[in-house]
Amino acid sequence: MDPITLIVAAVAAGVSAGLKDTAAAGIKDAYAGLRRLITDRFGAVDVTPVEKRPESEAKRRSLEEDLAQVGAGGDDEILEAARRVIDEVRKHDPGAAAAIGIDLDRSVVVGGSITGSTVVAGDRNVVGGASSSTAPIEDQEPEEP
Repeated sequence: MDPITLIVAAVAAGVSAGLKDTAAAGIKDAYAGLRRLITDRFGAVDVTPVEKRPESEAKRRSLEEDLAQVGAGGDDEILEAARRVIDEVRKHDPGAAAAIGIDLDRSVVVGGSITGSTVVAGDRNVVGGASSSTAPIEDQEPEEP
């Protein structure tokens, strides 16, 4: 999953899980941090439509377009915040993401240190040194399609 799609998946999964009365504080805090970073750095990007309808692919695609236009995919802090949201949702309420059509196992883009160069393609295939908080990842060549 590319960085922009990761951010949008984190917004949709975070709001979907975070809206529940029983949502873990970790999900709410992680999502609030991600939202704050997006709005502080890219004020023209409005996440509200996805917050109102996280299950809507059209709303998510629109947010992807807006985030790509401002270069959010290259912002290491936003990517790290998105990864934290995904980790919290995966840990506390993975069904919330599945209910809106998001596969969290395909949502790991950044693993290990954000300062290194880590590229992840597909289901946790890694080129470069990285680790994941959910499972160890070894250096490997991407599989041929």
